[in-house]
Parts: sequence; C-alpha cells; structure tokens
Amino acid sequence: MSVVVANPSASDDYFRFFGLNQQFNIDLPALDQAYLAIQKEVHPDRHARGSDSEQRIAMQMATLANTAFQTLKNPIQRGLYICQLHGVDAKLETNTAMPAAFLMKQMEWRESLDEQEEDLPTLEALMEEVEESKAETLVEITQAIDGAKNYQRAAELLRGLLFIDKFAVELDDTIAALI
Repeated sequence: MSVVVANPSASDDYFRFFGLNQQFNIDLPALDQAYLAIQKEVHPDRHARGSDSEQRIAMQMATLANTAFQTLKNPIQRGLYICQLHGVDAKLETNTAMPAAFLMKQMEWRESLDEQEEDLPTLEALMEEVEESKAETLVEITQAIDGAKNYQRAAELLRGLLFIDKFAVELDDTIAALI
C-alpha cells in the first residue's frame, strides 16, 4: 500500500499541494475539501499494516497537510506565505515602519479604548470601525497580490493587518469583560 497524496512533489508549494491556484482570494471550501481528502488518505489507521517507511511517509504527509492547511486558511499567514514564495520577506520582527496616517488611526483607537473601556456602546462602535478597516485592508491585499502582483505592497499591508487584528482581539476581550 502506498501513500497517495494530491501532489506530494509539490510539498514546497502549499497551493500546488492542495491543487489550488496560488492567489490570496482563495476558495476556502475547496481548501477544506482537499485537506480532508488528504487527511483521509494519510490517516494512520490506513497504514497500520504498512511498512515502517510507509507509516513514516504517511505521518510526514499528515504533518505537511496540517501545516499547509493552517497557513492557507489564515488570511495573514496566507498573504505572508505568498509574499515569501515571491521572494518578499515581510520582516515582521524588524520592520515596524507604518504610514503616518495608519499610526495616527492606531493611536486614536488605543486612546478610545483606554478612555471608554467601561462604555459598551462606544466600544461596539469602535469594533465596527476596526472590522471595517480590517475588511478594507483585506480588499487592498487581494488587489496587491492577485491584481497588481505587488508583493512588497502586500507585505506592508499585511504588517498593518497584524496590528489591526491584534487590536481587534484586545478590544473584543474588553467588550467580553463588560458583558
């Protein structure tokens, strides 16, 4: 019994691995379907009677499928991965430079959260604004990657999205504590 995977030779490209087009605006149901098909194929129970080598390959494919799936499912990770495939490292640890307007917006949000942390309607309105900003940024990232193929711009937008996402989690926690 040998391990059959969608495209094991494409393990260096998660999109090819799942038989998907390399794009930011991904077909999530198709990703789920491809992932489940691979997991079913490489499930340890299917290879219990196989050789040690077959069992090891099945385990490696299952691990690869998990990593690839988690990467492609998350918009930020997917975007960073696409940039990386095209030789652009977002340098998240070292490059924190952001446009001034973006930083001003972040500071406004932060002040609003700090000053209004007990005011549920204000926080909910702020969450709407943050979610809107997140949605707009995702549209810009899609345009940068799938449209313009401008991976440098996409990396900048992804860094911004990380900030927005982190703030949204903090805001959500603050709102949850009030309810």
